[in-house]
Amino acid sequence: GIHDAAAARPRGPWPSRQRRVDGRGGATIAAMRHATAVRRLRQITVDAASVNRLETWRRLVGIYAFGPVLDRGDEMDAVDVALVIDAPAAELPWGVVPAWATAMAHLLRLDKAPVRWFLRPSAWPVSNHAIRRPVRIWSLDGPDDDALDAIAGGRADRLRLPPPTRTARREQAEVELAACLAHLRQVAGEYWDRGWRDEHQGFGI
Repeated sequence: GIHDAAAARPRGPWPSRQRRVDGRGGATIAAMRHATAVRRLRQITVDAASVNRLETWRRLVGIYAFGPVLDRGDEMDAVDVALVIDAPAAELPWGVVPAWATAMAHLLRLDKAPVRWFLRPSAWPVSNHAIRRPVRIWSLDGPDDDALDAIAGGRADRLRLPPPTRTARREQAEVELAACLAHLRQVAGEYWDRGWRDEHQGFGI
């Protein structure tokens, strides 16, 4: 399935009564306070301990926070996280969400709170055009409490990944574009196969 910013539009329950107008569609979206966002990040890192106990999907190897929560803004629409997965890059082009990833997100309770989540294969850099200078908050060693405390205190900048060089950014973009196009060609070629559609029913491409 495709899981982009629109598909990841945060849903309730909402932790704040403050609301603002969403410029995309005119609907109102509740705003989340920074302290609430940090608590949500902490809970995600706690829930992550159980994810790899099941062997029905790829292994989660890292969780990174990025976006407004690192800037310590007063309010935000949602928490942004990147899930780094030990999987072939060809399996996780940008925007593609396999069925097992949806189940993983459910275990992390990302569908129960305003969280925008994105997948990154471990073979590629975490950063891209949307994920800018993230901070790792969980690894296979467990939650990174120092990073979470720094985010809570507005001191996350020193822990953020450095921005890629212009050359590295361009080269990585070319690699990922090629992977996305290859995936689209594969889907287009297999879509009319009834068995393929049955296996992918409910998850788009």
